Amino acid sequence: MITLGHARTIVDRALEHARRRDCPPMTVAVLDAGGHLVAFAKEDRSSLLREKIARGKALGALNMGVGSRSLAARAEGRPHFVNALVGLADGNLVPAPGGVLVRDADGEIIGAVGVSGHLPDLDEECAVQGIEAAGLHPDPGA
Repeated sequence: MITLGHARTIVDRALEHARRRDCPPMTVAVLDAGGHLVAFAKEDRSSLLREKIARGKALGALNMGVGSRSLAARAEGRPHFVNALVGLADGNLVPAPGGVLVRDADGEIIGAVGVSGHLPDLDEECAVQGIEAAGLHPDPGA
């Protein structure tokens, strides 16, 4: 399972990476495998929707069992299907990179991280850095 210690490390390291990359104010949500919030941080002046976007990226990854990069690719090829998924998920599915599954050493999904605040590729990069710093395995999707 993803522990509070893991989650705190993920949040701290994701934000440290964002500062090194000179990103705008960022928001990070860490969820356990059941979709429950374990840790959350919103930097000062992060825009209002960032919390929902970060959670939506993480929840979408958990709900579909793939990193949100895969959901973005599906949205390009099958937009009507992904729009239906967003509706079924009550908006809690954001098909853009930045929602990264967290796997343990056995490859089991133990949670997900959603990051929002910059371009999706950099959001994802921040999530990956945080997950790796916690000694866990990131799965952003293909």
